[in-house]
Amino acid sequence: MKATTILVVDDEPIARDNLDHILKKDGYATILAADGEQAINLLKEHEVDLVLTDLRMKGKDGMAVLNESKRLWPSTEVVIITGYASVDTAVEAMHHGAYHYIAKPFKISELRAIIAKALEKTSLHREIFHLREQVAARTGTSRIIGQSPKIQVLRETIQQVARLDCNVLIQGETGTGKELVARTIHDLSPRAGKRFVAFNCGAFTEELISSELFGHEQGAFTGAGKGKKGLLEIAEGGTVFFDEVGELSQPMQVKLLRILQERTLMRVGGTDEIPIDIRVLAATNKDLKKEAEAGAFRKDLFYRLDVIAIHVPPLSERREDIPLLASHFLAKHVRPGQITPRLSREAADRLVQYEYPGNIRELENIVQRILFHCDGEMVEPAHLDGDLLDAEPVATRGRREYWPSLDEREKLYILEVLDEVEGNKSAAAKILGIDRVSLWRKIKRYRLEHPDT
Repeated sequence: MKATTILVVDDEPIARDNLDHILKKDGYATILAADGEQAINLLKEHEVDLVLTDLRMKGKDGMAVLNESKRLWPSTEVVIITGYASVDTAVEAMHHGAYHYIAKPFKISELRAIIAKALEKTSLHREIFHLREQVAARTGTSRIIGQSPKIQVLRETIQQVARLDCNVLIQGETGTGKELVARTIHDLSPRAGKRFVAFNCGAFTEELISSELFGHEQGAFTGAGKGKKGLLEIAEGGTVFFDEVGELSQPMQVKLLRILQERTLMRVGGTDEIPIDIRVLAATNKDLKKEAEAGAFRKDLFYRLDVIAIHVPPLSERREDIPLLASHFLAKHVRPGQITPRLSREAADRLVQYEYPGNIRELENIVQRILFHCDGEMVEPAHLDGDLLDAEPVATRGRREYWPSLDEREKLYILEVLDEVEGNKSAAAKILGIDRVSLWRKIKRYRLEHPDT
């Protein structure tokens, strides 16, 4: 079994060696750092179970070690060692994510108790994260529906990006599902246990944006009868999603840039800096790089947001997913007690031929209108809107020659549902809108070999 490893950071050799001796005597493995810079370099190479760092050090101090440790290894707890004169700063460190502080001179029994509790919390965080990973492996990206090559790449990208605690810029046309991508990143990240807050940058005036994001103090403006936390404070420890970030005014871009740089905010009408720990995801349907080059969007903010960029493909680039998406929306919006209708081959062909300027959002609206007109077991072309009936066949150049049949699509959809409910056929039948016997027939017909089937 791997020994529990503790990183000890202290620029005083005697103090460092004493801690090393105590910890090794208790059976811990140790890594020693003579200053903050060395500790940060070690953290970039090793994940440890606990960081025990002095607060006051020349150069990069204990706060710098704390911040970098939390950025690299969010589940690893940090204990601050400080003199009595620096207790206020140590308390501030706890607001930045430190587990606890211990003041010099300390009793060895006190140190051991704090270390044991901190390691217990680290272990609990990792166990929860491991369980989330297991669940995510089965269901995490299953909300991103489709089997096209571009969607498979998108799912893999989301899985990779979710682990990294960095800003992400999600780009794509209106209606492609950028917020769904953002929520999935959050749900698969170490911050999943905290809040996900979505904010539409184009839906408010500048004054309302300031109040909603930063909060306000009592009497900050007419009607501010009492102080209020903003969305950024509410999301502490979690994720903030800025939808349509390209719509922010220049003054608001400056304020957002400052928050990303300083990791602090000031409420409207306030004078105190409030530290915040959030991950920022932003989405836009604009080419922000071109906007920045043209001066319409701040370059420094663009580069802060564009640490990692994700492109969400429009529906026109993943037409093979349209029948599967339509079947999903039919099951989602079917009236209670009504059997979920299936798409006829002709209706599916019509749906595939349409251009969808509104992307997935438009497809979902279309399906809801289909259900208004269709009360039988099969969706036929007669149940479609006029625009869909009049749709010209899309250009075939560059498209693959083979299209899966509707039966093949139904088989894929049933498999996805079975995976989602971990093989529970009663739950799967309910989602599919059929009885359990009908599901058994389809499983036999398609020879589906789900692990629990």
